[in-house]
Amino acid sequence: MNDDQLVHNQNGLLNKDFYHTAPAALEVSTRAPNGVSFTTRGKQSPKDGSLAGNVEAKFSDKSTGLTLTQGWNTANALDTKIELADALTPGLKAELLTSLIPNASKGAKLNLIFNHPSATARAFFDLLKGPSFVGDITVGHDSFTAGAEVGYDIASGKVTRYSTALGYAQPAYNVSVTATSNLSVFSAAYYHRVSPITEVGAKATWDSKADAAAGKAVGIETAVKHILDDTAFVKAKVADSGITAVSYNQVLRPGVKLGLGASFDALKLAEPVHQLGWSLTFTA
Repeated sequence: MNDDQLVHNQNGLLNKDFYHTAPAALEVSTRAPNGVSFTTRGKQSPKDGSLAGNVEAKFSDKSTGLTLTQGWNTANALDTKIELADALTPGLKAELLTSLIPNASKGAKLNLIFNHPSATARAFFDLLKGPSFVGDITVGHDSFTAGAEVGYDIASGKVTRYSTALGYAQPAYNVSVTATSNLSVFSAAYYHRVSPITEVGAKATWDSKADAAAGKAVGIETAVKHILDDTAFVKAKVADSGITAVSYNQVLRPGVKLGLGASFDALKLAEPVHQLGWSLTFTA
């Protein structure tokens, strides 16, 4: 298992498929016979009930490794992404991302990603802000994976951030430790596939700069996922802050998926701070 898979298992269990963060969300994806895909997304804000959405078209040419994605959202932002995979050298993928809000703002980023069976290296350039650079590398040997990240402001010639991580993975479980925010925030996490239908995981985070007397220096959260059958699963997550989240995911029919979610603050049960949400996804 590489570092991306390790992080996917841990973060996916703890953070994905919880639907309470938006009162309502809808996604519709279709694919034309020539390979062009279209995706429309809409989401309601939990703060003021406003709606945000975007429309996206994606074209891929497998013979050249070129992928073009064009999006337009309700903030009037035009987002373009050009990807080129394995064209310059095997394992290398280049991405150019641009964003334009007419008469307001613009952005451009260049990403380079190189994958090797035993190592992955990535470089992210923000071409208009700074310009700045963020790079990371992960290497693996047997069941161990180690990685490091550094951020650099090209204009000022200063290192802006650095992090490091170490992981150990087996088919049924994995563990990792990370040090982020210039080695001031430390995390330890594990993921365990207890059985083919049950997964559990937890993460503990210590901020060395936080005020321990305030009781917020260490944060712990744990999650469990249970597969009910081939079409449905349930998840639950509990944090030491008192926030409890639950979700239910059901495939109604091929290409149609419904997600229901809720979160409750166990320390403020009598207050109106709880959240409910649903998500409906169509794929054709």
